[in-house]
Amino acid sequence: MIDLSIRGGRVLTMASPDVLEGASLGIDGGRIVSVGPELEARRVIDATGRAVMPGLVNTHSHAAMTLFRGLADDRELMDWLHHYIFPAEASEVDAEFVRWGSRLACLEMVSNGITTVADMYYFESTVAEEFAACGMRGVLGQAMVDFPVPDARNWEEALAGMRRFASDWKGHPLVTPAVAPHAPYTVSEAHLRECRALADELDLPLMIHLAETRSEHEQILASQGVSPTEYLHRIGLFGPRTLAAHVVWPSDDDIALLAGSSVGIAHCPHSNMKLASGVAPVLKMLRAGLNVGLGTDGAASNNDLDPWQELQTAIFLQKVTSLDPTALPAYQALEMATRLGARACSLTDVGTLEVGMRADVIVVSLDGLHQQPVYDVASTLAYTTRATDVRTVVIDGRVVMDERVVQTVDPAGLLDRVGEYAARIRRRVLAK
Repeated sequence: MIDLSIRGGRVLTMASPDVLEGASLGIDGGRIVSVGPELEARRVIDATGRAVMPGLVNTHSHAAMTLFRGLADDRELMDWLHHYIFPAEASEVDAEFVRWGSRLACLEMVSNGITTVADMYYFESTVAEEFAACGMRGVLGQAMVDFPVPDARNWEEALAGMRRFASDWKGHPLVTPAVAPHAPYTVSEAHLRECRALADELDLPLMIHLAETRSEHEQILASQGVSPTEYLHRIGLFGPRTLAAHVVWPSDDDIALLAGSSVGIAHCPHSNMKLASGVAPVLKMLRAGLNVGLGTDGAASNNDLDPWQELQTAIFLQKVTSLDPTALPAYQALEMATRLGARACSLTDVGTLEVGMRADVIVVSLDGLHQQPVYDVASTLAYTTRATDVRTVVIDGRVVMDERVVQTVDPAGLLDRVGEYAARIRRRVLAK
């Protein structure tokens, strides 16, 4: 007898575009053991008439920044960072801030059908504790910059903190530690090289913001004589398991360099639009063979953690900018939200519903008025489905959300604590 059977659903495995009507998914020991046949199980979830698909992968976020949601909207990126976010982080962020912000983010993301998150922030061990308690899968990057930050007064402390984080969490079933230099404009060449060497030494992924804005492109071009992408390639940063966030301003040559180094790409359409960063050339990157996933970015620059909105917006942006209504069709966009996103994060055992894969699964209602009638499951999921249509979430074989009720995060006291932080930020940051 297996642990769990999800029966009767319209199964979209994301290993192919085919929909398996009325199929069952068998889960045991945290893995998928059958797709199709109905096996006797200790627990049965009836998914009749609903879509059953891989959990969504959020390839770029800053979970704890939920507590900065709406803090400094309608500003240009460098102004937003240097005059609002960096000062607010310096005065407000500590381990407890990160704990409560991450807990809020976990609750929001699970409710939206996200099962895997690539995160980058400070006190990332605390983020890992919250992810593990929630049951979320995470590739979690300890942020590293050249100037003093809340969890490191200097570069030596940042390196030591990264080593502790890796030692504490490497090998965890849900958490994959990662080295996370912030960006080529906040980390020196020597320190970027150290980050690459550390990732190689510890056998960890590396994540970084890259080519996010035209001003970043111009700044690196002026200081290094090449584009940000070519600069990082030249200094050898693009080693194994690298994830680059945003990549809004790559040239065709840059895309070729990224593809040649098998760099994963986190496409964050809402954040890019809100900050007027531009439209990433997703179609070119996909055609080059890059694994391009979808990311929400942090709630301070989005302002929500809704992957369904990102999915729909990604589609529309590529259609309207290419003037091609056939660009980025529904199924390909769903690949970005699942299989390609997982590969971008260097995860090979999630992102599809196949025998042997980890059991990260969501059950999505298809009976909403806004979804009727359903002619094509992939199109309905990509174009009309909302986060609230996600009914059940299974991560690593564990039911984390059951009929819209998250089982692993107790909301009691959470909003009160968030309110306390908001009052403090209003008093100490916004009142200045």
